[in-house]
Amino acid sequence: MASTKERIAIDAMGGDHAPDEIVAGAIRAAEELDVRVLLVGDPQKIRACMEKHGQKHGRRDREESGNTEPDLKSNIEIVPAEDAIAMHEEATGVRRKPKASINVAMDLVKQGKADAVISAGHSGAAMASALLRLGRIKGIDRPAIGAIFPTLLAGKSVIILDVGANVDCRPKYLEQFALMGTVYSKYVLGVDKPQVGLLNIGEESSKGNDLALRSHELLEANPEIPFIGNAEGRDVLSGNFDVIVCDGFVGNILLKFAEAVGEILLQIIREELPQGIRGQLGVGILKPNLKRLKQRIDHAEHGGALLLGVNGICVISHGSSQAPTIFSAIRLAKEAIDHRVLDRLHANYSLEKTN
Repeated sequence: MASTKERIAIDAMGGDHAPDEIVAGAIRAAEELDVRVLLVGDPQKIRACMEKHGQKHGRRDREESGNTEPDLKSNIEIVPAEDAIAMHEEATGVRRKPKASINVAMDLVKQGKADAVISAGHSGAAMASALLRLGRIKGIDRPAIGAIFPTLLAGKSVIILDVGANVDCRPKYLEQFALMGTVYSKYVLGVDKPQVGLLNIGEESSKGNDLALRSHELLEANPEIPFIGNAEGRDVLSGNFDVIVCDGFVGNILLKFAEAVGEILLQIIREELPQGIRGQLGVGILKPNLKRLKQRIDHAEHGGALLLGVNGICVISHGSSQAPTIFSAIRLAKEAIDHRVLDRLHANYSLEKTN
């Protein structure tokens, strides 16, 4: 990269709490992660949110004619967009609204003006925009959303894909998901020899529906995939697998169930802590442990999921994202940029073999 700082474009108008929470998370990330944030959307609304959160706009807007040189005292820039895709709209809205904020953000990546894009808005629209504007990596038939889950082993995570991009899959798609997941696990999560599993209803190779049976054969036969067999539901968070592949229908259900379990567990802990002085003393003693517990199970700590397989770094965050989640999403994008995930996927010749 020519720039020393990662440049991350954010659809400031996407999400249930946009643009206020999006801007708040971006301000924190610009300060703490030292990245350059490009907030895409309605300049007037974005500026109002920035002032609300105590951040004066220090970079000249792209809309100003004559001089678009940045004020280097700030890591935040506003990029105007004339429209937005609402959560209730069809994903095809990205074609009808070429100047929507998600499209403008994607174009910044395509034009080399940003290194990654983040959206907490309409996930279908984000995927459609990524495909239309960025295109697919050669050798990939379908991009996959890869979500990072905590496991029972402290410090170890598992990437699960697909968790929603492809409801109906062919065995070849799952084979490609496994290859992309292996690259991500190795180079970003730091796993020397990733262990890949296929989500199924039993450990035996003879179990499952037609998709599972045929996918098992492909995964087992591909020497580039460190496939160790089927993973049952109870194995997902065991730490025995580094990558787990499944179709987007099952993966999305799994993702939302896991998020709900995390929220319920945190709520139970809050309710069960003693009240009064005893509770205050207990919380004081357990505070470091409770903080680590929250970091491991709270989906807000992970920020979202990478859309792997498109020709650019794209993070799809939760529609209900608030500032902490946006901060985590920016951190996730920064990690993907720093570890050259896109370059490694392009360079991985094995992806070509799946066609």
